[in-house]
Amino acid sequence: MPFKHALLGLGVLFAAASQAADIERVPSTYPNSPILQSATLPPGTALTFVSGILPDPADPKAAKDELRASGDTEAQTVAVLRKVEAALAPRGLDLGDVVQLRVYLVGDPQLQGRMDFDGLQRGFRQFFGSERQPLKPTRTTVQVAGLVLPGALIEVEAVAAKAR
Repeated sequence: MPFKHALLGLGVLFAAASQAADIERVPSTYPNSPILQSATLPPGTALTFVSGILPDPADPKAAKDELRASGDTEAQTVAVLRKVEAALAPRGLDLGDVVQLRVYLVGDPQLQGRMDFDGLQRGFRQFFGSERQPLKPTRTTVQVAGLVLPGALIEVEAVAAKAR
C-alpha cells in the first residue's frame, strides 16, 4: 500500500510540475519593442490558430473600396485586434495567450503607397505590452499588394498557446 501511495504522490507531483511549466518569452533586442524576439512552448501546450481577420467597415455609408469604410491603419488595427480577442474568448483565451501574429498591411495611398507601420504600432500598443496586458507576442509584419476586402489596410493571423 505505501508503494501505491508513493506512486500516486509522484504522479500528482509530475502533473503539478507540468502545469507549472510556462511559456518562455524572450524580449526583443530593440528597446521599447512591443514584440518578443522568441517564444518557446513547453511540451503539451495547447495551440489555437486564428485565421486571418479583417476589419469591419467603420463607416457603413462609405463606398466599400474607400479607406474610410474601415478607417486608417490605427483604427483598423484596433478593430482587428478586438476581433482576435473575441475569437479567442470562447476558448478561454485572451490576448495575453497570443504567442505569434502575422500582420499583412496594404500600402496607404496617403503615404505614397507605403505601409503605415506607425499606425500599426499605435494600435498594437493598446493591446500588447501595456499595463493592462503586459505580455507580448512574436510578430511578422509584411506589406502586401492587396487584401480580399476592398479598403482594408490590415489582416492579422494569430496563434495562441496555453500550457496545460
